[in-house]
Amino acid sequence: MSGRLAQTEGLTDIQREILSTVRDFVDKEILPVATELEHRDEYPTRIVEGLKELGVFGLMIPEEYGGLGESLLTYALTVEEIARGWMSVSGIINTHFIVAYMLKQHGTQEQKDYFLPKMAAGDIRGAFSMSEPALGSDVSAITSKGVADGGDYVLTGQKMWLTNGGSSTLVAVLCRTDEGHPEGTAPHKSMTTFLVEKEAGFGEVRPGLTIPGKIDKMGYKGVDTTELIMDGLRVPADRVLGGRTGRGFYHMMDGVEVGRVNVAARGCGVAQRAFELGVSYAQQRHTFGKPIAQHQAIQFKLAEMATKVEAAHAMMVNAARKKDSGQRNDLEAGMAKYLASEYCKEVVEDAFRIHGGYGFSKEYEIERLYREAPMLLIGEGTAEIQKMIIGRRLLEEYRIQG
Repeated sequence: MSGRLAQTEGLTDIQREILSTVRDFVDKEILPVATELEHRDEYPTRIVEGLKELGVFGLMIPEEYGGLGESLLTYALTVEEIARGWMSVSGIINTHFIVAYMLKQHGTQEQKDYFLPKMAAGDIRGAFSMSEPALGSDVSAITSKGVADGGDYVLTGQKMWLTNGGSSTLVAVLCRTDEGHPEGTAPHKSMTTFLVEKEAGFGEVRPGLTIPGKIDKMGYKGVDTTELIMDGLRVPADRVLGGRTGRGFYHMMDGVEVGRVNVAARGCGVAQRAFELGVSYAQQRHTFGKPIAQHQAIQFKLAEMATKVEAAHAMMVNAARKKDSGQRNDLEAGMAKYLASEYCKEVVEDAFRIHGGYGFSKEYEIERLYREAPMLLIGEGTAEIQKMIIGRRLLEEYRIQG
């Protein structure tokens, strides 16, 4: 059911073709099974295979490495379509994409040649790991350590909230690497991104590396979210992203910036789906002798929902286009992520209210969306962190002279 909301002007024929292919896939392969898989917390193997065939895993990987070489805008619009079907599926792609982006931007030639073609095919699947059990938003307080030993680094520490922790075979892990940095170096200047290859699955997936199991979540099921425990994990020096230590914080922040555009896109997709469900239910459900869509109270809700869908989409598209044009987009990405995730929660809640008692029933899709939307308020930096970033950037831009 596609209406006139959330359209994007100025797309090329190729972009439109990619998006209509993805939308068909979502309508045929994802929407009919999503709620059932989600209730079973089952990994969507068939869906992932289908996306591999469509080339989605290589969407932004350059053509020379076997990808489609598309823009962040194309990627974000694809994520929006997929999240409209089932947000968890967009999560399976998002961390993969962030690692591929970090490799493309910062990797050594050898790292790019080795990883990117396999990532474009979806044969190597990426996850990235910043957070830890004891730290929330304060990345500079990371305690996981990498210590040089011969031609290797030995990694020790515990990581948390790893999307695709089990199913991935490559994890970009942020650790402290203090040696080689003079005493008193700022914390963010003594961090390094390590490219850790592993087997898919749970338990000890390579010597010194354990993925304990799936964390049981309120929503955002199907995709595995895990811890990662490193205990004397040996990583060769040529698996330091970009070949030198001390740059990890910048790599990760660059990755998170494009990740934020994608979280905004997910919010847009979920909100669109919630609007579709709300507007269609409002026309089917009758009270006081007429469809509830004809009651002004419900029309007002639909009006608010549609306006929010439209606004979030426009900001997300703007943030993606800005990054694509080579400009800094942290302000726009932060605003888009903040707005889209808040609006998504509100639109989902309004659709839930339109459904009345049925919104509470697991038979209705809106119940799943209601549990999924809150993840967007937290993932890729909480709303509070977005507002801090936005506020800081505004003060830089609007500093009073003199």
